[in-house]
Parts: sequence; structure tokens; C-alpha cells
Amino acid sequence: MEKLPKDKKIILFDGVCNLCDSAVQVVIKNDKKDIFRFVSLQSDLGQEIIKYLGLPSKEMNSIILYQPGFAYYTKSEAVFQIAKYLSGILYLTTLFSILPTSLTDSIYDYIAKNRYNWYGKKENCLIPTKELESKFLE
Repeated sequence: MEKLPKDKKIILFDGVCNLCDSAVQVVIKNDKKDIFRFVSLQSDLGQEIIKYLGLPSKEMNSIILYQPGFAYYTKSEAVFQIAKYLSGILYLTTLFSILPTSLTDSIYDYIAKNRYNWYGKKENCLIPTKELESKFLE
């Protein structure tokens, strides 16, 4: 885990999910302070981080926000933590964090369960453009 940047927050996402890909693009666009780096859950590094955190790698159906040396967040908690650092109206997403986690995680799980049916899925993980290459760790 030494190769991970200590001064960045790392978002692990489903690299073949169209909804997740769109969400990553939104985060990149609104990450005005260059806080986030991205790793696909399907990548070797993504699996290494999941194992390091002690999370179950099979059926990992969640976005993960990992702050090296500090903490990690999953599901709706990860979404709210990410939103705290975004510009514009996306910051307002944090208002929903006052709701019980059991409720917000249930909504998250419902969307996660249906995301491929609703938004589709790719054959391969996102390949970043030259301009965005530095945002992706693998």
C-alpha cells in the first residue's frame, strides 16, 4: 500500500458499470481541488486495496472511499463523504447524510442491485484519456 498517494482520497468503483463510469466523470469534473484518485474494483490494485481493508472481494457491490492511513467508507457513507469535497450543487447531497444509514444504504443497495439493468455495463473497464490519466492509479 506504500505506492498509494497519502495526500489523496481514493475512490474504488465498478469499472464496467455505466452508472459508475458516469459518476466518476461527474466527480472528476467537480473535483476542483484535485482531491480524488480512482481505481477500478476489478483491477489488481483495487483487489489489493479491498483485501488490505479486510472487505469481502466477492460480490463487492459498493463504491469505496479510502483515505490511506485514516479511514474507509462504503455505500451511502462513501457517497456523502465524496460529496463533501465537490463543488456546486453536488455538495448539497451531504444534506441526506442526516437520514439513518440503514435507510440510505437500503436505497444505495437497491440502485446497486439494478444498475446493470437500468444503465448497462461495458465489456472492459474505463480507459482514461491522456488528460485524465493522472487521476487513475491503475
